[in-house]
Amino acid sequence: MKNLWTTIHVKNMDDSVAFYTEVLDLTVDKRYSPAEGVEIAFLGSGETKFELISTPQNDVTFTSHVSTGFSVDSVDAYIEHLKDKGIEIIEGPVAPNPYVKFFYILDPNGYRIQLVENTSPDGSKLNWSLVRREVERNWHE
Repeated sequence: MKNLWTTIHVKNMDDSVAFYTEVLDLTVDKRYSPAEGVEIAFLGSGETKFELISTPQNDVTFTSHVSTGFSVDSVDAYIEHLKDKGIEIIEGPVAPNPYVKFFYILDPNGYRIQLVENTSPDGSKLNWSLVRREVERNWHE
């Protein structure tokens, strides 16, 4: 089974598309209006998409317990990128183990976005079995 997309409802489609394309560097795959006052945009160039939906009756609220994560090459470099764009870091950066570092920002709708840097001990692509062992070891200490 594959995850095809994640959907969030947005207050303003133009503001949201601008955020996701200009701040997170996603591309617009499709954007259309299937009915009067309804707009849908699919973002991303990979297999899994991020879907934004705007309707006239959208009363958008999000809980702090829901977020979407995106990988970045360097948390520190991306924080500088966001500072240049005036985006506030709302939490972090946090490094729960030696292989993962992350922080959170909010999109224009108040939706939490997690930006994650994954590395292995030698600086190469993350090996999830090493992470799992490290987390399990720390969990039981």
